[in-house]
Amino acid sequence: MLLPKKVKFRKWQTGRSNPKKTSPATRGTKLAFGSFGLKAESEGRVRSNQLESARKRLSHTLTKAGKYWIRIFPDRPYTQKPAEVGMGKGKGDPQGYCFAVLPGRIIFEVDGVEEHVAREALRKAGSKLPLKAKVVSRISKE
Repeated sequence: MLLPKKVKFRKWQTGRSNPKKTSPATRGTKLAFGSFGLKAESEGRVRSNQLESARKRLSHTLTKAGKYWIRIFPDRPYTQKPAEVGMGKGKGDPQGYCFAVLPGRIIFEVDGVEEHVAREALRKAGSKLPLKAKVVSRISKE
């Protein structure tokens, strides 16, 4: 699973999401490496284990023929308190890392395979993520 080697702060502040005021991503919105990509249509936080699950599905479907790129990296720590612990008494312990995805962000890119294989692989990978995503291509009807 992906995680940073070193972090400046063990715990981050939560940061709220407001679906009514969600602005689209400004960075990472264009295909840079591959011919096909998986683009987020909604916002969400992708945890490192969800990203790894999607990566495995993508790798398995593409076989050795295709190449893929992961365009996001989970560097935001998330915390959780133990089960059956009351409110108060401070913030929970860090459990892992996530990445806050905004609409329009490219998550995966694929190249080196036919269109139907790439679209199927990205569709399967997108089903493993906790957000809505669509498959885009360099020459697509977005």
